Amino acid sequence: MKIYKVLDLFSGVGGLSYGFANDNNFQIVAGNEILEDMAKAYSLNHPNIKLYNCDIKDFGIKNLTNDLDIKKGDIDIIIGGPPCQAFSSVGKRLKDDPRANLFREYYRVLKEVSPNIFLFENVRGLLSIRDGELFKEIVELFESLNYHITYKILNSADYGVPQIRKRVIIIGTKSDKKFIYPPMTHSNTDKNLKPYLTLSDAIGDLPFIGNNQESFKYAKRVQNEFQNLMRQDTKSKLIEHNSPNNNTKIIKIMKSLKDGGTPRELPKNIRPNSGFSNNYCKLWWEKPALTITRNLGTPSSSRCIHPKAHRPLTTREGARLQSFPDNYKFYGSRSAKNLQIGNAVPILLSIALKDSIKNYMDNY
Repeated sequence: MKIYKVLDLFSGVGGLSYGFANDNNFQIVAGNEILEDMAKAYSLNHPNIKLYNCDIKDFGIKNLTNDLDIKKGDIDIIIGGPPCQAFSSVGKRLKDDPRANLFREYYRVLKEVSPNIFLFENVRGLLSIRDGELFKEIVELFESLNYHITYKILNSADYGVPQIRKRVIIIGTKSDKKFIYPPMTHSNTDKNLKPYLTLSDAIGDLPFIGNNQESFKYAKRVQNEFQNLMRQDTKSKLIEHNSPNNNTKIIKIMKSLKDGGTPRELPKNIRPNSGFSNNYCKLWWEKPALTITRNLGTPSSSRCIHPKAHRPLTTREGARLQSFPDNYKFYGSRSAKNLQIGNAVPILLSIALKDSIKNYMDNY
């Protein structure tokens, strides 16, 4: 059996690498993550992977050679997605912009390691920054290493994730053989595919708790395929399902909102004085969630209020909407765990991408 060696950059809590870590045809030899709590969570779930908890500028082929006897050309695949903040600035040229260091470091490690294929994931806004000039420069840098580049915007909901989350996926290959992106499995328009998963589908078996409450027992038996997948290999005790304590004014706002409601629909005397149009908004019970962020437990953040419980999402609910199985471990404070979840690539999208890369490599 052919085993492909993987290097996991900007590892986070392990969302993007999940599919590779759970397939015997792949071996993640090392990862790199700068945030300590994030790195601890990664290692809790992947104790046998060598994780370098350091700034990526201090990581490279020298570490892999000295510690693991891995040399240039030994790694088959690099995966990773530099934090999107690196692409929010406006510079004259990527190579001259110190604020783009994270991307430059990805490029540097790619050059040092020289894998057969790489996967780069980022926000879809990357395509439009500086009228597309920044993305063009990024592609040119990859091509300067003799990689054939293809890219596509993928929506996680199309792969069974109960969340509308669109990301640009760049694939670089040394071979000119065409890379085939994973086919959609779900759709809200194509009747030949499964329908999108909704919030109800995703978290309907979790106990109904209110403000500043917690519960450690599942409320219902498994109701669908997704819940069954989330609860496989999980002990009967539920974890991370507790809600923060919000003040009476915020609770009144949340109680006054309808399913999918926004503050604009509220009477002026209880309407929040400030915020963007998507702040203080409820999710829809029978629709997928919108993009889950690090602030999933903060009512004033982007749409994250439970449609029925009049509170923001719990850490467990956020994890479900990112398709993390219930036995996946997070580390640190509530905000640290929510950051780990909100910054991750959804698990089911990771698996779909892994399958496409596997098909490509098997026929390389």
